[in-house]
Amino acid sequence: MSHRTPSDILVLHAVRILGYAETARIAARFALPAGLAAEHLLDAEARGWVTHTDFAGDSGWSLTETGKVHGERLLAAELDRCGSRAVVVQVHQDFLPHNVAVADACTAWQLAEMGFGESTVTLDETITRLATAADALGEFEARLVAGMDRFAGYHRRFAGGVERAGTDPAWITATDRDSCHRVWFEFHEDLITSLGLAR
Repeated sequence: MSHRTPSDILVLHAVRILGYAETARIAARFALPAGLAAEHLLDAEARGWVTHTDFAGDSGWSLTETGKVHGERLLAAELDRCGSRAVVVQVHQDFLPHNVAVADACTAWQLAEMGFGESTVTLDETITRLATAADALGEFEARLVAGMDRFAGYHRRFAGGVERAGTDPAWITATDRDSCHRVWFEFHEDLITSLGLAR
């Protein structure tokens, strides 16, 4: 049976992988009740693990350095407790070549959209490259979720972005939605945070 991460750890982890987000988005990241997420955030703030900022109508939570270290310790203990460390290490290794391919595809597309670069990259070519990554992501997720259910959902979100990009290319790299780039970035952050690695 797949391990279920406690909600307080999920909230702290959501802040880490999202980088900066309001309470509702943090709660939604792991389908938690907003009230429960808010309670955990206030508790984490009292312990010095997160900080809340509000400026010019924009507000959100982010991790402090102490919170980052604490979160990584919690995840390391969880990996060892449920016996998933070896799987996460191997998935991370298998992920790295695909990470290069996705970064290259997204960068090439952004340059093409802006009219930069020596070669013209078509939307179809970009979607084909991202679809290959989506297939790999589905396999990575299946291996991870067998041990820890908090890794679920990445493939659905990424593949959804690939599909939508066919009619709206903003789904490739936009920052205001679950674009391919944003979901892939979150998955990468999830892996390295779980293993205590740096980018």
